[in-house]
Amino acid sequence: MTRSKGQKERQWRARKNAKNPHGKVKSFEELADEAGKNENK
Repeated sequence: MTRSKGQKERQWRARKNAKNPHGKVKSFEELADEAGKNENK
């Protein structure tokens, strides 16, 4: 049996999100920028 396009996309998104459940990992530059902003406050 074939699966619908929507079902394939849902399964692909589930696999994609399972690899990185907390969202995008920040680069060192982004982390450094945030650390610098917090020190000035």
